[in-house]
Amino acid sequence: MGVQDLQDHVLVQCDFEIFGQVQGCGFTKFCRDNCLGLGIKGWVKNSKQGTIMGKMQGAKGDVGKMVDWLSKTGSPGCKIEKAEFTNWGTCSRLAFTDFAIRF
Repeated sequence: MGVQDLQDHVLVQCDFEIFGQVQGCGFTKFCRDNCLGLGIKGWVKNSKQGTIMGKMQGAKGDVGKMVDWLSKTGSPGCKIEKAEFTNWGTCSRLAFTDFAIRF
């Protein structure tokens, strides 16, 4: 196992907000399903401002895959204009037990 492999397994966390035509297209469900598949914990929800907001925690490599998905791919039919990722940090353990859609 090389240095990069070890770095990919460090636990990280961040908040995210996705802008554009991202509500009404199943974005939160696809986000949850992708996070669950990668073993990422946290939550996602539709905001009153028309964006998607959430928090994710997991292995750095897996969170990086979700950052890419949230920034470029999204759910079918969505149009992502901008993705912001804030409050980055490492964590010694996960604060969430699953990845949930919040209302």
